[in-house]
Amino acid sequence: MSLPYRQDMPPAGGFEAIKYKRNLPSRGPGAYAILGGVTAICAYGFYRVGKGNLEKQELQRERVWSRIHLVPLLMAEGDRDAYRRQQAALAREKAIMKDVPGWEAGKSVYNNPKYAQESLVLV
Repeated sequence: MSLPYRQDMPPAGGFEAIKYKRNLPSRGPGAYAILGGVTAICAYGFYRVGKGNLEKQELQRERVWSRIHLVPLLMAEGDRDAYRRQQAALAREKAIMKDVPGWEAGKSVYNNPKYAQESLVLV
């Protein structure tokens, strides 16, 4: 028994579309968004650096002016200390050389009438 020939045909309305595209999620923000973000972060960083530089400059100015105003006080204190040391050295010299006849305590051994302040440099 032979059946009549019947060709296989698509269903009515056609086959379903073939899904050939890759279904990948979005890969994050675009190039302009990244560029904008980096620019904003750099601008904020430069702003903070500028504020820090101004603060550092103000602290340096304050330090300089405080030293300028303290110099007379420190010089006077150094002068008082030098005078105290000189008087103590003179007293020690008098005590040590009391038995030497003709010795004048505090007289320069260089026979120079000019006063020269003893300089002590601390580094």
